[in-house]
Amino acid sequence: MDDFDNIPEQALAWHEDGSGAVLATVMQTWGSAPRRVGAQLAVSGDGEIAGSVSGGCVEGAVIVEALEALEDGGARELEFGVSDDDAFAVGLACGGTIRVLVEPVGGSMPGALLRELCEARAARRSVAYVADLESGARRVETEGHGDRFRMDRSGFEGESRTFVAVHNPPLRLIVVGAVHIAQALVPMARAAGYDALVVDPRETFATPARFPGTRLSHDWPDEAVAAEAPDLRTALVLLTHDPKLDDPALHRALASECFYIGALGSTRTHAKRVARLEEAGFAPHEIGRIHAPVGLDIGAAAPAEIAVSVIAQMTRVLRRGS
Repeated sequence: MDDFDNIPEQALAWHEDGSGAVLATVMQTWGSAPRRVGAQLAVSGDGEIAGSVSGGCVEGAVIVEALEALEDGGARELEFGVSDDDAFAVGLACGGTIRVLVEPVGGSMPGALLRELCEARAARRSVAYVADLESGARRVETEGHGDRFRMDRSGFEGESRTFVAVHNPPLRLIVVGAVHIAQALVPMARAAGYDALVVDPRETFATPARFPGTRLSHDWPDEAVAAEAPDLRTALVLLTHDPKLDDPALHRALASECFYIGALGSTRTHAKRVARLEEAGFAPHEIGRIHAPVGLDIGAAAPAEIAVSVIAQMTRVLRRGS
């Protein structure tokens, strides 16, 4: 998984072992920016670092500010701009500007609050760190930020001076059906940051040789999906073309908070699927959550092309909503 996923935990460890720690968070970007809003850099009192707020072009200045902030305990708001002429030298395609919030742990960011944040992350709960830059108040919230959680979008609340940093659990993908499309889809998903699980009770299909380095389950699909406890950071893709395997998993998924559900099959196949779901008691708005035929309509034919269309559709739903 992403090397930047444990930044708050590293900062907490430094704080609790007495080294001192500062968290720097990207609040806003304009133009070319190698790290998105919410990206973090942790700096210890000994000058160790973890994570990044840019492509390396401003880290040095942020570290200096962080160590100074650790001395006085106050938060700092920094702004850095890179001109088009200088951009190439620091790895940017063109110029850009970023704003960074620097917070010493135990100072402007209470240590107990960071611990609460890390505990929520460990429990796979979506959590928002809310910083009121006007009053200096800080808090963590697990409710009230549905759209931000769903689209993984940190940022300011409207025109206010309240910054919300979203901390979501790692993305997961459950693939039902260890078929050729799955063989192409899983490595693409892994590259996009997903922890993938392939489910297929047919043991000759779901093998380590066909899916190296991938978690495999030979349980019946509904049992495997239930065991994973799908949440807002989970996508489910059904690829077996067999109602006996797909439908039980689909029933579980529709009762969960999966952010994406995709099912392989033609329009005619999906019409039959809809009829079965209606007969099983699912409402139109529930059935409407299913993306079928799965993937964006890009004219995909080969397994790898279909996998590309599925990853693209998953990304669009994750970032923009259905």
